[in-house]
Amino acid sequence: MYTLYYYPLNASMAPRFLLDKIGAPCELVLVDREVRAQKSSGYLALNPSGRIPTLLDGDLVLCESPAICLYLAEKHPELNLIPRDVTPSRALFYQWMMYLTNTLQAELMVYFYPQRYVANDALAANVLEAVEGRLINILAVIDSQLKQHEFLAGDTLTVCDYFLFMLCVWADELKKPPLGFTHLAQHLKKMAALHEIRNVCRDEKVDLADYL
Repeated sequence: MYTLYYYPLNASMAPRFLLDKIGAPCELVLVDREVRAQKSSGYLALNPSGRIPTLLDGDLVLCESPAICLYLAEKHPELNLIPRDVTPSRALFYQWMMYLTNTLQAELMVYFYPQRYVANDALAANVLEAVEGRLINILAVIDSQLKQHEFLAGDTLTVCDYFLFMLCVWADELKKPPLGFTHLAQHLKKMAALHEIRNVCRDEKVDLADYL
């Protein structure tokens, strides 16, 4: 049985999508950020970075949301969520997965916590304005890819699409949110119709009305 340490609307959302799709027994353990439980000694013993999520699978303790997503997809190849073998399709899958984690997610962290990147809090507004423009450009790149392909990494649903949905939920307050891009919006609405997306969003109190 899997155990996932999670918090609603956190980076645990994408692993939750996959766990729901897999349908394997899973215990969910809430790590309450409101009381900084992710910095407690008990949680730090599992995840020294003090970040959410953490997955337990037998003796394995696995941190970092994208690593958990890749592990789950590779452990359950019957779901076909990662292109098999060393092929151009698999290479493009890794390209887009890295783009989501190293580019889109990284910029979202600056957007949500601009004060961490300046010595003077008065400059945080300038950082916020600059990073919002960068995020809109990143979403435009993704929109262009989805104009050419049904899914982000090609014509097959992969882990990338679940991870993208999570990040786009986070980004819904941008001046031009993900739903403001034609092809990205179509993709997100298609993803929102999946039972695993609906189940997790319902549990985490995410309103999908705009996606349906």
